[in-house]
Amino acid sequence: MPPQLLARIPAEQRGPGLGRDAVRLLVSHGSERVSLHAFRELPGLLRAGDVLAVNTSATLAAAVDARLGGEDLVVHFSTQGDDSRWAVEVRAPDGGGTTRPRAGGPAGAVLELPGGHRLTLEEPLAAGADRLWWARPSPAPGGVPALLRAYGRPIRYAYTERDQPVSAYQTVFAVPAADGSGSAEMPSAGRPFTAELVARLVSRGVQFAPLVLHTGVASQEAHEPPYPERYEVSATTAGLVNAARAAGGRVIAVGTTAVRALESAADARGRVRPAAGWTDLVVTPERGVRVVDGLLTGLHEPEASHLLMLEAVAGRAAVRLGYAEALARLCLWHEFGDVHLLLKDESRDHMNCSSNAR
Repeated sequence: MPPQLLARIPAEQRGPGLGRDAVRLLVSHGSERVSLHAFRELPGLLRAGDVLAVNTSATLAAAVDARLGGEDLVVHFSTQGDDSRWAVEVRAPDGGGTTRPRAGGPAGAVLELPGGHRLTLEEPLAAGADRLWWARPSPAPGGVPALLRAYGRPIRYAYTERDQPVSAYQTVFAVPAADGSGSAEMPSAGRPFTAELVARLVSRGVQFAPLVLHTGVASQEAHEPPYPERYEVSATTAGLVNAARAAGGRVIAVGTTAVRALESAADARGRVRPAAGWTDLVVTPERGVRVVDGLLTGLHEPEASHLLMLEAVAGRAAVRLGYAEALARLCLWHEFGDVHLLLKDESRDHMNCSSNAR
């Protein structure tokens, strides 16, 4: 990836008068054609009866300074478990305001956090991997959500130019959860939407179907499969999606997180049911997609497992053609960058038989 194509600051900070929607929109029309638009043109590219499935998970200020003995560290709080533990990633400061990877553990290590909080590392999240650990926070008023509100900051990677407030990492769809849970990293495909653009889409007859998937740290960018994540698809959203499909409308997921949630709630025939809990679903070309007809997403690095999901939706040829065009048109990568709309190739059958159902 050419380093000049990394989006280092949010779109609205690139010049006077710009808003979040001042990004470009690459559209892959099957495997034959790619077009480039301003993101503000999205309403003209969709049609009445289409449904946009959007993730309403709020982004947490999930990075907190810590110490272990005499070592300065940074803890990334990834996912809240069902037993008061959190999946965390422990990283080392790099001196430039961001962090670098660090070996996990050891088991039993007690990290000192601000405000008198402590965090005990207990066991790796997955056998044979030590990057993410289950850790138990010390009992404290308000728990980890209060810790993050008081001392946390958004997770930031080295390709960004500077720290941003947590508001820069919230989408227009974000709804804070009552229990303080949320996403370690922004469901970034929804970032370019503004209230004005949402209103234009609704006036065109496009419907919005909210769902929740609390994203963990970006494990997929480190050659690892996605970890289990918490999700919820309501009865209202299930009914809206099923009705749209029955009427011939397209279901377009805003972000890979929305794909994972919707497909986790679908049966082998593509009917969505209300569902909540944990999903370990990995959407691949072999599995295919059962509900989603299109995907609006950012541009992903070559090693990201997200790309398999893109292929499941649009086919490998469409993904390759789209990314070649993204490079040729100097599109920008990552959470503050341009976005890519991939529409399902209607000539291909992505529906698996029930023997391949998870």
